Amino acid sequence: MAAETGISDSSKGSSQNSPMQRNVDSSIKEKAKCNNGFKLFMIALICCLFCKALMATFLKSSITHIERRFGITTSKAGLIDGSFEIGNLLLITLVSHFGAKLHIPRVIGIGCFIMAAGSILSSLPHFFMEYYTYDPTAIMKSLDNSTVPCSTDQHSARNKTSSILLESGCKNESGSPMWIYIMMGNILRGIGESPFLPLGITYIDNYAKKGHSPFYVGLLQSLSLTGSISGFLLGSLCARIYVDIGYVDLSIISIKPTDSRWIGAWWLGFIIAGILIILSGVPFFFIPPFQKKTKMESKVPASLSASNTNDRSSQKLNFKNPEQIKDPQELSGYFHSLKCLLSNWNYIIFLTYCLFSYICIIVNLTYLPKYLEQEYGQSISKSNLIFGIIIFPFTGISLFLGGYISRKLKLNIIGTAKFLLICHCCGFVAQTLMLTLNCESRPVAGLTVAYKRNDPQGDLQNISFSECNSDCNCDVNLWDPVCGDDGLTYISPCSAGCKSSAGYGKEMVFHNCSCVEVNNFQSQNSSAHLGECSRTNDCSRKFIYFVVIQSLAQFFYALGYSPGTMLTFMIVEPQLKSLAIGFCSLTLRSIGGLLTPIYFGAIIDLTCLKWATNSCEDQGSCRIYNPISFRKKFFGFLIGMRAVAYAFLIFFFIAVKKKYKENNTGLSKSEGKDVVELNLREPLNNNEHLGISANVNNETHI
Repeated sequence: MAAETGISDSSKGSSQNSPMQRNVDSSIKEKAKCNNGFKLFMIALICCLFCKALMATFLKSSITHIERRFGITTSKAGLIDGSFEIGNLLLITLVSHFGAKLHIPRVIGIGCFIMAAGSILSSLPHFFMEYYTYDPTAIMKSLDNSTVPCSTDQHSARNKTSSILLESGCKNESGSPMWIYIMMGNILRGIGESPFLPLGITYIDNYAKKGHSPFYVGLLQSLSLTGSISGFLLGSLCARIYVDIGYVDLSIISIKPTDSRWIGAWWLGFIIAGILIILSGVPFFFIPPFQKKTKMESKVPASLSASNTNDRSSQKLNFKNPEQIKDPQELSGYFHSLKCLLSNWNYIIFLTYCLFSYICIIVNLTYLPKYLEQEYGQSISKSNLIFGIIIFPFTGISLFLGGYISRKLKLNIIGTAKFLLICHCCGFVAQTLMLTLNCESRPVAGLTVAYKRNDPQGDLQNISFSECNSDCNCDVNLWDPVCGDDGLTYISPCSAGCKSSAGYGKEMVFHNCSCVEVNNFQSQNSSAHLGECSRTNDCSRKFIYFVVIQSLAQFFYALGYSPGTMLTFMIVEPQLKSLAIGFCSLTLRSIGGLLTPIYFGAIIDLTCLKWATNSCEDQGSCRIYNPISFRKKFFGFLIGMRAVAYAFLIFFFIAVKKKYKENNTGLSKSEGKDVVELNLREPLNNNEHLGISANVNNETHI
């Protein structure tokens, strides 16, 4: 009995310590470790992309305030915004091609720290510059409680005193070259961001279970979109905070957020985003590098693997036989891989469509808040809030719904292309309708209307003053708008011919204004108050309609985003996946992201009616634009770009449909028509849904 027990225990012990059992236990532990590392990687990458999107949209929401603070033109502000792409272009293709050989999590972690350094660097000019003064008269108001706008003697004395005061601070006020620090910080942000999506998607594709990769990529896109929403909300909050909060007495500030001279705390968001991205980057240094799937895939039966290979190849367009294509790592070099990618004309046509669509996205994100301010009289803070709580959530819902529809209908290549055409057409129609929702021009005396409404307008840009204020010796460069009792906005109390004032700060009222006429009757008791005149109720209603239609247009455009992501990689060889992502990002960012804010900013500058001048007598930012010209150029450009994009999408559909039929015919002869038709009716395998579009909008995630 004892012998039997000993034998039993011995056999039991030997079975527990058998090599096979040890291998199984080791495999289970290794798999659990890998799963934990992958989960941590996903959480860290989501936080990282959230912070990246927050930084990007915050900069775009603050670009107008940066323009005003540094006294620069819109095109120069566009250069600051586009400088992100300069840094990104330096490394994106190299990281995409060679990054997979490195420790991916650590590379992404280093990128986070570089982005944080760039974000904090962008905030430094605020601490180096003098306090913001929004007009030369502001200094004199702090020196003298009484203000007599239309007085020859006092005006001369004020000019002499203010020139002495302002000459000493000339180098540190608006117009200084310190905006270069923001551009340098933005370049660092671009360098740090370059490994995020190319290497992140590669890591996911190598670690995720078969068929789960699209889910994880969609999760990244959806949750990173919340970063874009948060960026606009943060921009809205900071825009309501005065730029020198904590340093000046806010009770003496006589302007409101709706004033074109108002500057919010543009620097605060950069500090917040920098701290968040540092915290997001720490976990990447505790995540192991990915392991190749070859061990797991080797357990798959060869017959099944061959079957899957045939199924995938039957769904591809414009590809050679898989046996004839070498792995990109085995090709002679980087340029050989690039040549293989660029030989795919379907990819090139679709890339061109993405480019023109991306240009429209950049224009909308960067300059739509400025358009809302000029056309509807909305503050930058409110415009950013509209983006954050209405337009972007609509986009997020549309992204999810588009992916759901595509999966539910099991769209093949032709079906997906048709769906994308329909979505783009609906968005284009909605965007065209916005042309009809325009407000009347702001009545600014001497700029958009004559001083007397019955007088012929003529060339208003040359009518700075009138007979009613000819004896006031007003400063032609001053922009300190007041609203008269007649409903006209005057560029300054002096230009309104006001002889006296009462009150203090925002409550200041000017009296005895010789240019203000009520019911076509000039009275010595006419008055004006600080700030521009409010818009009509009709304009407020049109603004609501505009927001609704704009949200609808973005909904339709975003509805085709997820199917477009899948469509892109249906026409690209899987071995060139990472390079395709990098090259697409290179193209869109160099032509769309970098150049678009600059040249479109220059187009906007052409519509300026009144430029500010800083204390050094240099041209500053624009105070007021020609609303009609602004509207025509803004929507004319957007609709034109969308029309060109739609044309290329039609070309793509025709080319893909033709190639689809050719492949269908060829494969039917060689492999049997029934099998091929079955494969072509099915959507792509999930692991091949990873698309270039995942990185198309990776700066804004729209």
